[in-house]
Amino acid sequence: MTTVLSPHPGSLPRRAKGWESHPKVEREWKRRSRAHGFVVAIDGPAGSGKSTTARLCALRLGFEYLDTGAMYRAITLKVLESGINPKNARALRGLLARTRVTVEWRLPTQTVRPGTATRAGEMARVLLDGRDVTQAIREPRVSALVSEVSAISAVRRKLVAEQRRFARGRRLVCEGRDIGSVVFPEAQVKVFMVCDHEERGRRRQLELEQQGTKVSSAAVKANLARRDRIDSARRMSPLRRVSGAVLVDTTDLTIEEQVKVVCDLVRRRLGASA
Repeated sequence: MTTVLSPHPGSLPRRAKGWESHPKVEREWKRRSRAHGFVVAIDGPAGSGKSTTARLCALRLGFEYLDTGAMYRAITLKVLESGINPKNARALRGLLARTRVTVEWRLPTQTVRPGTATRAGEMARVLLDGRDVTQAIREPRVSALVSEVSAISAVRRKLVAEQRRFARGRRLVCEGRDIGSVVFPEAQVKVFMVCDHEERGRRRQLELEQQGTKVSSAAVKANLARRDRIDSARRMSPLRRVSGAVLVDTTDLTIEEQVKVVCDLVRRRLGASA
């Protein structure tokens, strides 16, 4: 078993100029994050295990959970259903102005058994304009377009503002691709998850099959590779590991093992700040 678990060396890379590095925005977030709440930021590529880990960590720790990727998927679903071209800036601004994305985290009435990812997943619900789209946002057509939609600055501005608003005064486990770098740069715990490409493909194909969707292994892996390229190369908020983020390679880890790694990090940080 090979597990990489280490802080990132070096200083924080220079951020691109733009809304996410505006001094007033950063100062306000730093002030609030120090005064209220506790954020665990988990970043990584699709299929690395961050969603399952984040949900179960939230349950174990008694925190709330925010799946930012689900929010971008909801916007992507709205784009697909509306039929607009996401490159049409005017049409997209209009769509965003009349779109409401809500993520609900419902605490279970019974204790969730260790390693039970399905039960944990049922605690999170995604609403698009009041409609439950928790399953619909996982469809292949959404997966094929979500990275392109997520790279649009207007979309990121809207959702990052919502994510920061949601976090105020909460103890939160949040996962995505720019959580530790842009959304919550002052998060108390930052984790960057990685996984072998073949294993990521196997996991994603299994997830789709469990949802009743049959897709070839080659198609799943091609989609992951394409999303990696878009997520890492986009100008605004690219996928990257930041200074202070702990690297966790989940390739050979069970769900229980990767959840324990992150929960232990959080408990140590909580103990140090007590």
